[in-house]
Amino acid sequence: MSKTYRDWSTDQAYLFPPSPSDWLPEGDLVYFLNDTVATLDLSPIFEHYERELRGQPPFHPRMMVALLLYCYATGTRSSRKIMRRCQVDVACRVIVGEDIPDFRTISDFRKIHLARLEALFIEVLKLCALAGLAKVGTIALDGTKVKANASRHKAMSYDRMKTEETRLKEEIAKLLAEAQAEDSAEDQTHGTDRHGDELPDELARRQSRLAKIQGARKLLQERARLEAAEEAARRQAEGKSPSATPPAQAVPEPKDQINFTDPESRIMKASNKGWDQCGNAQAVTNKHQIILAADVTDQTNDVRQTVPMVDQTQANLDAADVKETIKVALGDAGYYSEFNAAALAQRGIDPCLATERLKHHEKVASAPRGRIPDGLSAKQRMARKLRTKKGRELYAKRKGMIEPIFGQVKQVLGFRQFSMRGLASMRGEWRLMATVHNLLKLWRNAQRVEIAG
Repeated sequence: MSKTYRDWSTDQAYLFPPSPSDWLPEGDLVYFLNDTVATLDLSPIFEHYERELRGQPPFHPRMMVALLLYCYATGTRSSRKIMRRCQVDVACRVIVGEDIPDFRTISDFRKIHLARLEALFIEVLKLCALAGLAKVGTIALDGTKVKANASRHKAMSYDRMKTEETRLKEEIAKLLAEAQAEDSAEDQTHGTDRHGDELPDELARRQSRLAKIQGARKLLQERARLEAAEEAARRQAEGKSPSATPPAQAVPEPKDQINFTDPESRIMKASNKGWDQCGNAQAVTNKHQIILAADVTDQTNDVRQTVPMVDQTQANLDAADVKETIKVALGDAGYYSEFNAAALAQRGIDPCLATERLKHHEKVASAPRGRIPDGLSAKQRMARKLRTKKGRELYAKRKGMIEPIFGQVKQVLGFRQFSMRGLASMRGEWRLMATVHNLLKLWRNAQRVEIAG
């Protein structure tokens, strides 16, 4: 064999210990995250461990936070897969070194400290502001349906609950009667001193299912009354007459559903392919595609999210010391209502909210000319404003500002399903993903600045 090859040995020993800083290129994401995490305020996490004096020393909180952020930023959220990456992935070894956390440790850390990890969103927003990425003259709102950690086949409608409750009560009564008859027969044969204090399996299963259905019915009824109260307050704010049914007497619609696995998720149209159990993930972004506010709601449409998301954005900007005010808010037709447009205007924000969805290939009506006609409704005025040259230019920015982030989070980072249950946990997960998204934007901006410099 005449060809010469480089030396290769799978059991080559190092003369000097290698440095993790030499394993990857200098500008690698893992080094950026390590440096960034070193600047974050993790005192609440440290305090949690400092109060507990028993047991073995815990893993360093900064190491665990850096590990979670890096793995989320590279498409891995499963605690078992994160542990495996710590064993075989060079970048993860840069973070953890030789001391690899168990998957249960990773999972517990995320659950215990989810609220604090969620709060890192503001701290990262401050870093974005320092880099000049948090400018907010114009913001865009949108939402996307993210699959919940629950099967839609574990849901039941209010109408079917009533039928199932009646059937189960009849079956339980029948089983109890049969059990009583059997007990009486055995008492006559064996005496009355037998215990028999365990429920038959069939009866226990039915009673357990009946209790779940009755609890679910109660939740649906409470939800219906709460939504009716919110609608009544909204109608009052808009100067409309109250609905015929008082909120305290509101009842669920027959087809209203609740999921037994995650009652706080809702059945939603997830895509053109159909319906699924989901949470409605909301986001507000600026021209740099930095997420300024993030939330998750169980409401299937977006109309009630307009004002809360804009207010949350302003609160986040204030907390991040961003000395700018929101001037324009862009939203699709799901965010429009006369009340929303007026509420934004009262806050000094120019609302540019579409009033209707265009069908595929449908063209926008020609730009209006001349003075605004008298007698136009608020909705007609908004539609006319968005057809003007200035309105079209403003609204055209919306798609490039916010829609790409959902593609980046879902397609690139693979976040298509929540791993935790309940609105609070889903909200924490979504804000953690928003934090990761902003960190990636910050990292790429730093790379561009370095190249330009």
